[in-house]
Amino acid sequence: MEFYRVLTFRELGDERGNLVAIEGGQEVPFEIKRVFYMYGTDDSMVRGQHANRESQFVLINVSGSSKVRINDGMGHEVVVNLDKPRIGVFIPRMVWKEMYDFSEDSVILCLADTHYDGKEYIRDFAAYQEEVKNRELPAE
Repeated sequence: MEFYRVLTFRELGDERGNLVAIEGGQEVPFEIKRVFYMYGTDDSMVRGQHANRESQFVLINVSGSSKVRINDGMGHEVVVNLDKPRIGVFIPRMVWKEMYDFSEDSVILCLADTHYDGKEYIRDFAAYQEEVKNRELPAE
């Protein structure tokens, strides 16, 4: 199972400027049910720090830059630098994510395939690792 995928969106533009169109089920590998964005985050802050049991996300820095640390709970970790508005990262269910190193003008657009439900969030990394481990164990 993939634990992330970098997405490159088609950029359309001419002398008037650039445009990036993103459609659920097309450029994004799910139908979009929720959109939110983060901005005004100090460069010393870490956002996210959770995994979701049900939700999948695409994160796009539409302005400025930030980094996303992605961890599958089984020892695989990658850092994706989001510094172009045509680049996004797809994060499937049950993958830990942390956003950090925000530029002053950073605006992260988040697309999700579910409506918000706080009960599906895992906010403790050790508990997340345990849940991943238990999901990986074969049924007896």
